[in-house]
Amino acid sequence: MDLRWDPFGELANLRERMRALEQGLRQGSASSEAPKSRPWAPRGDIRETDHSLVFEAELPGVGRDDIEIEGEGDRLTIRGERKPSNEGDLVRVERPYGPFHRSFAIGVPIDHGRVTARYRDGVLGVTLPKAGQQHRQRAKVAVE
Repeated sequence: MDLRWDPFGELANLRERMRALEQGLRQGSASSEAPKSRPWAPRGDIRETDHSLVFEAELPGVGRDDIEIEGEGDRLTIRGERKPSNEGDLVRVERPYGPFHRSFAIGVPIDHGRVTARYRDGVLGVTLPKAGQQHRQRAKVAVE
């Protein structure tokens, strides 16, 4: 398996997390204001089987309708938004809210016509069947 590592993507993710940490320290962790929308990136794993790759990401609190999945060539892109609850007054905000975006170069040809996605218990699973050869397909994936 040849998964391509994207060092610039990792640096951008680290930079954003450091910026969020610094902002949180400056503002203090207690707040009665609504959480500020800022980009964040869900954590995920990619596993390989003989016939497919399986991507799993932690997305607790994200609605199924707020998730978009798109594949093109050997790239998988997931975007969406976590919206804060409007119930009660916030006393402390530690979870990130707002839009998220992750994009991965898979490194093997994918059959985008057969990609499936499921969302259960806050975990998104995307199964990417391997294709025999690389072709420039593009597809949006419905989340079950």
